[in-house]
Amino acid sequence: MNLMADVTMDSLYGPVALGLLAGVGCGLFFGWHLRGRFGKASRTMMAALENSSESSVMGDSGEFKMILVVRTDLKMGKGKVAAQCSHAAVSGYKQVQRRNPELLKQWEYCGQPKVVVKAPDEDCLLELLTHAKEVGLPVSLIQDAGRTQIAPGSRTVLGVGPGPSDLIDQVTGHLKLY
Repeated sequence: MNLMADVTMDSLYGPVALGLLAGVGCGLFFGWHLRGRFGKASRTMMAALENSSESSVMGDSGEFKMILVVRTDLKMGKGKVAAQCSHAAVSGYKQVQRRNPELLKQWEYCGQPKVVVKAPDEDCLLELLTHAKEVGLPVSLIQDAGRTQIAPGSRTVLGVGPGPSDLIDQVTGHLKLY
């Protein structure tokens, strides 16, 4: 009986050990392969941006984000706010995809951070729009079609970015979270 237990245990350890080694080996191979693919592209892109005239667009921190500024005076419902923020996010994405695909890759690499903040009224939204343009950030001002809760043409959300976090914070850092 003792001999039988030893044979059974040995026969279980073999496949488990083999599976474990295969998993670790595959993990190391794919990690090395992906690091080689994306790590080199990232280093090349960062070096190119640092040496180009667009180095100021990178910002100091190397972090990127998008801010969605929602007007609170319109009293939009949660679903309406979500839809308007989605419009702004897609619009900002498309702009940066056309104008600066390398910056877009960095934002995607950072996890595509998006933060929703609030602005009290349209005047505040327009001031933020002007300031963001002055520092060279992509902006998307969303106007509602007026089919549901609010008047047609109402400016609902301002998207700022994606862009360098430190530049975006210069424009929107004083606003409170939505």
